[in-house]
Amino acid sequence: MKRTLLAVLVSANFFTARADEGMWLFNQPPRQLLQDRYHFDATDAWLDHLQHASIRFNSGGSGSFVSEDGLLISNHHVGSDALQKLSNAGTNYLKDGFYARTPAEEIKCLDLELNVLDSIVDVTARVNAAIPTNAAPDVAFAARRKVIAEIEKESQDQTGLRSDVVTLWQGGAYHLYRYKRYTDVRLVFAPEQQIAFYGGDPDNFEFPRYDLDICLFRAYENGRPAKIKNYLRFSPTGAREGELVFVSGNPGHTSRSLTVAELTEIRDLALPFRLSLLHRREVLLSTWSARSEENTRRARNALFGTQNGRKALNGRLAGLLDPDLFNAKVKAETDFKQRLAGKPEFADALDAYDRIAAATSRQAAQAVRYSLLEGGQAFLCDSFKLARTLLRAGDELSKANGDRLREFSDSGKVSLELALFSKKPIYPDLEILSLSDSLTFLAGQLGLEDPTVQKILAGKSPHERAVELINGTKVREVAFRHQLYEGGSNAVLAAHDPMIELARLVDGEARALRKVEEDQDEVKQQAHAAIARAQNALLGTDGYPDATFTLRLAFGEVKGYQEDGMQIPATTTFGGLYQRAATLKNEPPFDLPPRWEKRQVKLNLQTPFNFVSTADIIGGNSGSPVVNRAGEFVGIIFDGNLQSLPWDYAFSDKQGRATSVSSAAILEALSKVYRTTDLVNELKTGKRRP
Repeated sequence: MKRTLLAVLVSANFFTARADEGMWLFNQPPRQLLQDRYHFDATDAWLDHLQHASIRFNSGGSGSFVSEDGLLISNHHVGSDALQKLSNAGTNYLKDGFYARTPAEEIKCLDLELNVLDSIVDVTARVNAAIPTNAAPDVAFAARRKVIAEIEKESQDQTGLRSDVVTLWQGGAYHLYRYKRYTDVRLVFAPEQQIAFYGGDPDNFEFPRYDLDICLFRAYENGRPAKIKNYLRFSPTGAREGELVFVSGNPGHTSRSLTVAELTEIRDLALPFRLSLLHRREVLLSTWSARSEENTRRARNALFGTQNGRKALNGRLAGLLDPDLFNAKVKAETDFKQRLAGKPEFADALDAYDRIAAATSRQAAQAVRYSLLEGGQAFLCDSFKLARTLLRAGDELSKANGDRLREFSDSGKVSLELALFSKKPIYPDLEILSLSDSLTFLAGQLGLEDPTVQKILAGKSPHERAVELINGTKVREVAFRHQLYEGGSNAVLAAHDPMIELARLVDGEARALRKVEEDQDEVKQQAHAAIARAQNALLGTDGYPDATFTLRLAFGEVKGYQEDGMQIPATTTFGGLYQRAATLKNEPPFDLPPRWEKRQVKLNLQTPFNFVSTADIIGGNSGSPVVNRAGEFVGIIFDGNLQSLPWDYAFSDKQGRATSVSSAAILEALSKVYRTTDLVNELKTGKRRP
């Protein structure tokens, strides 16, 4: 495999690709691996087309263009945030679905941003050159933040593109990613949530599955549908068993290159803490939802996300508690340390493991307070997020670009303002419920006598304090937010808004906690870079970095697996959906939407519905296109099975699988269940009818 010299020098924690493992960089694709294993030539033209047809949803998730007139597809659960924000008490697009039969009926999303990767530039040398030799962690961090902000600002000014410097290999390399940004995005089609998430929580992360987890939007520029050069042609037949397929998407985060010390902290502290939060919030939202239909509507998306997160993290924890997985990590690290021992040229790499362990320990010591105060887990409501953004914007935007907190840099200003001035509905009753519970959790974690808890509660119960704050704040008014943001710190101070004053009350301690976290991250980045240099020297450079919510290429075969002595087929069909509904007596969450019952006779029940493959994915890949050798759209990722959840830490295709909706199922359902003739025609031809 050809690699640049710089990549050879700075690539961090090495992954040797086994089976179909790999979340590969588009600027460092596994050409030789694909040629040797599958006799496939990943040409520059093929990769470039796929890259520019792929989309990142800034709200989390992936997608792809499927027509030259700006039509794009993602998952229903990726689009659910937009659907929820467009809904109200009288219209529930998330539950009931939507179809724009004419261009005029396409609804503009309130704050959705799409990013299409235009180019990648390796800026590792410039970033590293800006760090003073032997600098203290806080000095090194400040220097790194400054040079990254400079690079991003220069790129944005020169190109007009969103420009993000991405840290790869835990600090072993820095690449500048340039994105074309779309902020006028309109809803075209969504099915009912019941068929998009058929089987509900019981079937989540399971297989066989029967989900039409899709959502279609259209990107606009200057008030007209965007003209797209690179889009994916829809395959009418989908993928076949045994076929090589590719996934192009934005996996959010993996931890495969972390040291044993870091994984131990995740296993013993971080994951249990996050799971305790999710379990608590799931009970809260479930109970509140059961009180009325309107409560159910308002909390539906938040509850889905909470349940999904809880199940995903349980699977990850199970992976780290698996002795085979964890012991393999321990052995690999021990063996590599032994190779370093006694070699003076690698002394820094050997010592790096101790530096990482010490930094991890320092972060763990403050992890609960950091999560509660800086992470915002003590204040889980939109009102507090808005208040903190206004407070910090007033402080940060007056500073030089390179001295600001990263989220307030010039390169992120468009995204920041899009979220800050969104007209999405915020419900005071749900805000009070959520904030009250968060404040109760805060007091339970730190103790009622903790000075910070005392200041936050101000002599009131968590519920009383939440009512006072939510009913007293004006941050939910968009005009008020504009006024304070444009007026700067003086306007924010003069507002005397109770929620902003709460954010101010904890801001000093929250910033101090963040500084410790960032300083120790700097220690770990430098240590990982030292380990990387040694790994490259001793083991070679053919690998890929951990996921960073940037575009990656994965590949694999459409392939079933064995579970509990049974062979699980690679593909389900529409016929299997109706059989499952009948077996479970059409009872929720296995009931069918009325139109699916009514139009069963119209469907070809042998049509492939969902399928699994060995492609390497993780959260963030939801909505990723699945393409064949010809680059045709044959499916869309929407999930993985339970056995894939430990892929955050280690890949195995023995049972782990990525789950997709077949393109054949999408066309069949749109044509015969939803009767969206124009939409089907656009998917088949790649053009919208005049």
